Amino acid sequence: QVQLVESGGGLVQAGGSLRLSCAASGSIFSINGMSWYRQAPGKQRELVAGISRGGITNYADSVKGRFTISRDNVKNMMYLQMSSLKPEDTAVYYCNAEVVLLSPYATNTYWGQGTQVTVSS
Repeated sequence: QVQLVESGGGLVQAGGSLRLSCAASGSIFSINGMSWYRQAPGKQRELVAGISRGGITNYADSVKGRFTISRDNVKNMMYLQMSSLKPEDTAVYYCNAEVVLLSPYATNTYWGQGTQVTVSS
């Protein structure tokens, strides 16, 4: 019904930047909150940043001032601009969205497949 596809991950040196994108497609009426999560090897998945449909944002303390979340409600896209990257930012980054479906009219939460971000020291 709904697919979330992340892109933009890769290998970058410490101090560098990357921009992640999340594209939502399928039977979408609208999208409520969208979020980026990440999971490092051996660790639990954690919230990185979230954004409401109206543009209200929240960030994990560990990324405040370095990461910026944004979205395009017309294109059903979400972005994460990551700057001043650190080795501890290395993880698989996942897109998450609460989607209001076209049919049946219901709200479900979806996850993308993840994109690897590796920051070398």
